[in-house]
Amino acid sequence: MAQLDLRRKLSILADAAKYDASCASSGTSKRDSFGGKGVGSTEGMGICHAYTPDGRCVSLLKVLLTNFCIYDCAYCINRASSNVPRARFAVDEVVGLTLNFYKRNYIEGLFLSSGIIRSGDYTMEQLVRVAKTLRTEHDFRGYIHLKLIPEADPKLVEEAGLYADRLSANIELPRDEALRRLAPQKDAGVIKKAMGQVRLAAEAAKPGKRDRVKPPRFAPAGQSTQLIVGADGSPDTEIMARSASLYGGYGLRRVYYSAFSPIPDSSSVLPLEKPPLMREHRLYQADWLMRFYGFSAPEIGEAATNGMLDLAIDPKLAWALNRRELFPVDVNTAPREVLLRVPGLGVKSVDRILSVRRWRTLRLEDVARLCRGVDKVRPFIVALDWTPGGLTDAVDLRARIAPDPKPVQMSLF
Repeated sequence: MAQLDLRRKLSILADAAKYDASCASSGTSKRDSFGGKGVGSTEGMGICHAYTPDGRCVSLLKVLLTNFCIYDCAYCINRASSNVPRARFAVDEVVGLTLNFYKRNYIEGLFLSSGIIRSGDYTMEQLVRVAKTLRTEHDFRGYIHLKLIPEADPKLVEEAGLYADRLSANIELPRDEALRRLAPQKDAGVIKKAMGQVRLAAEAAKPGKRDRVKPPRFAPAGQSTQLIVGADGSPDTEIMARSASLYGGYGLRRVYYSAFSPIPDSSSVLPLEKPPLMREHRLYQADWLMRFYGFSAPEIGEAATNGMLDLAIDPKLAWALNRRELFPVDVNTAPREVLLRVPGLGVKSVDRILSVRRWRTLRLEDVARLCRGVDKVRPFIVALDWTPGGLTDAVDLRARIAPDPKPVQMSLF
């Protein structure tokens, strides 16, 4: 009977955790596992799949410690006034599940969050106890991602970073005003203060060149946050500006975007319909451009209509079509930062081009071999045997590159 109770808890608390998108294991150093490498699993209750920057898929046990919560955030399925099944794990139960799943190669780590019970300090203390028990009593060397409770004592936040690989505190909404209105118990200033503490602690943990004794590691995979898309009326340009400020101000590894999903018995202040998933996908693409391609949020927003990104084409192509005076560019002479702005050329493709052109002058067929497809690239480049002529300025260029304007949901990875 006890085992059935545990399975029921896992069913409830794994389902309750699925709404948090800020779950990934990228950026940490590789840990040795018991008995060899964990390979992950494609199935299993409470198991989510995250992706590293190199495309590797890893599996995490993703659960809440409890979905009881004293907060009443209008957009949250686990809010105090929500009529959902409730459950709560004991610390030892989460530890046992994590170890058992890990030893069976179901998972490579743990993502643990929680509703707020009793107080922020009490909840954070319970989360830290799970991580500390795994590390100190069981020598657990897998990945651990802990959700921060921003209202908790700074000492608990500091302790969490000693045992977790990554920490995250969710801003949730792009507008501070919306957070006050929809989540009255939360304070954007308190959340930012906790994120600032994590950044300072992480910087302090970086060893100096002359340090003989290395400081203790602190959240080596950094911190992340989540923004809900479509719950407060913020346009895409405002969301991108918020993300840019978070990256610059708190050194975040990732900002995750989660399309708002209507919840049962929701408040009348929330929208009745969810935004298109393609909007979430376009924001991820825009985020990628800011982090790896040298674009600023205002630049990406140049091609937006009423603050919204084009759902039919990706943000990079939309920007290039809006700035045709900058094209075509010569693949044999253009610097890296210019090539990164060519539609159809990714970071790896550009690096290949820069490497190969040191030894030979590139033709169009060479570019085709160095990138995934040349059709999107052709109107925006010049090669030894290719000039686009008037193609770059053609009025129907968008239709030629993206003949089907109807948005189609695509996989982020």
